Amino acid sequence: MKTGQTKHKKQISTGEKIINAASYVIFTVFTLLCLFPFYYLMICTISDNALVEYGQITFWPRGIHFDNYVDVFQVQNLMNSVKITVLRTIVGTVAGVGATSYMAYFFTKTEMWGRKFWYRFCVITMYFSSGLIPSYLTNRMLGLNNTFWIYIIPGCISVYNMILIKTSIEAMPPSLEESAYLDGAGFLTRYLRIVLPLQKPILATITLFVAVSHWNDFFTTKIYVTNPKLYTMQFLLYELLNNIQTAVGQMGTEDRDAYISPAGTRMTLTAVVIIPIMCVYPFIQKYFVKGIMIGAVKG
Repeated sequence: MKTGQTKHKKQISTGEKIINAASYVIFTVFTLLCLFPFYYLMICTISDNALVEYGQITFWPRGIHFDNYVDVFQVQNLMNSVKITVLRTIVGTVAGVGATSYMAYFFTKTEMWGRKFWYRFCVITMYFSSGLIPSYLTNRMLGLNNTFWIYIIPGCISVYNMILIKTSIEAMPPSLEESAYLDGAGFLTRYLRIVLPLQKPILATITLFVAVSHWNDFFTTKIYVTNPKLYTMQFLLYELLNNIQTAVGQMGTEDRDAYISPAGTRMTLTAVVIIPIMCVYPFIQKYFVKGIMIGAVKG
């Protein structure tokens, strides 16, 4: 018998090999199916507009050009709208996650006055809202209409996100905070130094939710903002697409094919809007699933 370490290789049966191979094939096909819409979107943005309009682009770009991107980036006031959108996303996300998590933290404290009443009062707002007209009048009386803060303050706290964070905090061992309390730490100190560092998965998940919501929103601008200097990129591109569709509808068939394609423009606008926010996802993806599972354990 040979001395030294003997390496034992696990014997894999033929049936297991077949199952493994089938699994690789199935998941590879599924991955390609998930990626294909993004690939198709990108090849349509650089393909001939007439071919895109008539659905003749399948797997490869044809008549490659970058005029659609040139046209989009030459839109008047685009750079200012990008600045407003980025600023709104950053400020809104920080304020939203901070306020929502702090509110969730206090709802975990039994010593909070009227905790059950206020918690149920907040949950009710998930099912009943005042409606658009009362909301508009309220924001106008508060002086928020046609200001940058209309993007931040009204949606600063999300009850749904608050419930997820509250559930995650309640899963923490109470002894962690008790030891800090005995050392003289107050609510704010415990929240900042103990609770938040241990809530990275759920906070990363909520951050993604809030950031995507701010980035994609154009309805707030449409209803509450009339100052062009406060237009977001999504609203500006939404208006551009509507104007193009109106102009194309008034053209003849030959002029329409030669001039512009609403389908190609729509694809380009979609790419311009979704690519930046997609670049953020890989950095917090590792927290995403764990955060959702933690927040879904109990309510």
